[in-house]
Amino acid sequence: MAYVNSRSASLSFSDRIAAFVKVAADTRQRRKVYSQTLFELNALSDRDLSDLGLSRGMISEVAREAAYAK
Repeated sequence: MAYVNSRSASLSFSDRIAAFVKVAADTRQRRKVYSQTLFELNALSDRDLSDLGLSRGMISEVAREAAYAK
């Protein structure tokens, strides 16, 4: 007797919507982390940044790494 898998390999419409919502929420959260990190680092004085080993030119790169690096 042959085994037949009745489950379709493609995603249903509701599964695709759920995946889209999850990606959108993840993107929003990462953007929030980026913005918050950028805000906090920009609020520091040059002396504080120097103590952290950073310069003003590195702030956006550090914020991007904090939010999007894995």
